[in-house]
Amino acid sequence: MKISYNTWAYSSFFVWVPSYTLEETIKRIAKMGYDGIEIGGAAPHAYPAYLGAERRAEIKDLLDEHGLSLSSMLPAPSGGPGNNPASPYIEERRATIEHYVELAELTAQWGGKTLIYLPGWMIFGTSRRQAWAWTRECLTEIADRIAHTGVTLVIEPTSHDTNLCESADDAIELMEDVNRDNVKLMFDTFHVMYRREVNTDYVYKMGENLKHIHISDNDRLPPGKGIGDWPALVDAMLDIKFDGYLTMETGFHQRGIEPDEDARSGIDFLRPLVEERKKLRLGAQV
Repeated sequence: MKISYNTWAYSSFFVWVPSYTLEETIKRIAKMGYDGIEIGGAAPHAYPAYLGAERRAEIKDLLDEHGLSLSSMLPAPSGGPGNNPASPYIEERRATIEHYVELAELTAQWGGKTLIYLPGWMIFGTSRRQAWAWTRECLTEIADRIAHTGVTLVIEPTSHDTNLCESADDAIELMEDVNRDNVKLMFDTFHVMYRREVNTDYVYKMGENLKHIHISDNDRLPPGKGIGDWPALVDAMLDIKFDGYLTMETGFHQRGIEPDEDARSGIDFLRPLVEERKKLRLGAQV
């Protein structure tokens, strides 16, 4: 299990928090000892239309220089472009598809293998059946068009932010409906706790199809500062032999946060915990 950090807390995302360039963010996260970085596909960091060939190459060189892998990328779930694959407007669905294709190409260029898919949200007047059909059609087309990149799309159920794909069962259903080898699953502990569900249940339900995870305590706090049962979650990950990234998606819940402190406290808590649970597992096997 490798540990990465999501860049929203350094990018003024969701609520206003201190904003830094992607270059500065990479340097800070690498210095804290993270294995990887999850980059948000939005300004000021990585909105594809704002990245020329020269800057894309510079970012790849900077990641290599600092020994930081691109664990994953994800689109901003709202804002002007919308990026809603369940939109009743075909123009928005087509733009969303193109955005994902661009992000997949960028992910591959920067050495990444994982792109998060947000299934979208129902607009009033649209039935769930219709919204589901639209997101399924979009995901199927995206998966087929990016197959050559080697990038895997991971479906994220987001109960706090959506009204369409909210649970492990929803994500599994969509994955099975699309039925593509490059479409798998992930979940975010924040959304699980928002539903008052159990994080380890998601691990066991998703099983071998679980390829990525967002780590956050309740209220987007770093792990260890809220109510999450983190030893149990790490043990469940070891049970299924999870070998992906545990990615902190924390620190953008309110103004006044210190993103460096948020990133540092997260890895200072999680890294020793993972190593401890591994050692206990090995000791039990001897």
